[in-house]
Amino acid sequence: MDKVVIIGPESTGKSSLSAALAAHFRAPWVPEYAREYLQQLHQPYTYEDLLQIARGQLASEDQQVAKADELLFCDTDLRVIRIWSDYKYGKTHPWIQEQIEERAYDLYLLTDIDIPWQEDPLREHPDPILRKYFLEQYERELAASGVSWVKISGTPTVRLEAAVQAIRAKLGRSPHR
Repeated sequence: MDKVVIIGPESTGKSSLSAALAAHFRAPWVPEYAREYLQQLHQPYTYEDLLQIARGQLASEDQQVAKADELLFCDTDLRVIRIWSDYKYGKTHPWIQEQIEERAYDLYLLTDIDIPWQEDPLREHPDPILRKYFLEQYERELAASGVSWVKISGTPTVRLEAAVQAIRAKLGRSPHR
C-alpha cells in the first residue's frame, strides 16, 4: 500500500486537498489529529501536548491503514509537528524524531502559500513573512530527507489535478483509481 502525505504551512488547503484526493481515488484519508485535539483542549497547548498530538496522529493513521487497500492519504505527518515544535519551543521530543525516522511514506505533496489565508481560531501565523518562512522549512525538510515530493500550487482545481498527476507519475496510479 502506498501512503501519500499532504504537508505544508497553515491555511494552505491541506485538509481540502486530502479529502478531494481520497474521494477521487476512493481511498481512506487520515485527518489532522491536532485539530481534534486542540478543539477539546480549552487552554493554550504546551510542548507536552505536541507529543500527545503526535501519538494521536499515528494512532489515527494506523486505524486508517487497516481500512486501506492500495492507497492512503495523510493530512500531515510528524514532520509538521517537528517543524512546529522546533519553531515554538526550540526542541522536539525524541519519540517524535524516532517515529519520523521509522515510518515510511511514498510521496509528499507540499501545499504552497499561494492561496489566501483563512482565519481560524486554531491557526497562529497569518503574517506573510512567517508563511514563507514555514514553507521554506518544509522545502528544506523534504529536500534533506530524500523522500519523494512535489510542490502543489494554484487554485483548488489546479491543485487537485496536479496532485493526481503527481500520484500517477510517482506511484504508477491510474488517475481515476
